[in-house]
Amino acid sequence: MSTNSADTDRLQGAVATVMHRHWKQFLVEGIVLLILGVAAVAVPPIATLAVELVIGWLLLMSGIVGLISTFMARGAPGFIWSLVSAAAGIAAGVVLLWWPLNGSFSLTLVLTAFLTVEGIVSILFALDHKRELSGRWGMMLLSGVVDIVLAGIIFTGLPGTAAWAIGLLVGINLVFGGSALISMALRARPH
Repeated sequence: MSTNSADTDRLQGAVATVMHRHWKQFLVEGIVLLILGVAAVAVPPIATLAVELVIGWLLLMSGIVGLISTFMARGAPGFIWSLVSAAAGIAAGVVLLWWPLNGSFSLTLVLTAFLTVEGIVSILFALDHKRELSGRWGMMLLSGVVDIVLAGIIFTGLPGTAAWAIGLLVGINLVFGGSALISMALRARPH
């Protein structure tokens, strides 16, 4: 057996151990994001203020849950990217809650920036998992690509998309992110 093969086996074992140890945290985070995403999709575009507040709280809570999960699974691959993703969610949520009356256009710009950062970070997180040979990166990569596509849809549809698509698109983002984490957690759980 070559040194590279032994190193690869050791690396795979270490990643599997960390993922097995923390699979429940990933599962809980994924379920919370999925529930929040379904709630966001169900919110009709009735008032800009209501949408901004709901999305602000959704992003803040998803960021907090992500931050907690990230620190609980410090040894897992992609720690830095998970930390950046959680911080982006918290920052976007705080901005929306602090200035709720700035209108749907500012919301659209904040969400476009958030989804772009979230998409890039999710792709980098997925690539970290691919490099670590964990076999759990496909859904996270898809989630990142979907985030970037959603950011493009929002931005190109301005200003019309601001009134009706914001809640739907953020909900889709949270559903895909939550589904990706659930998929990773279920694949990582001990058999």
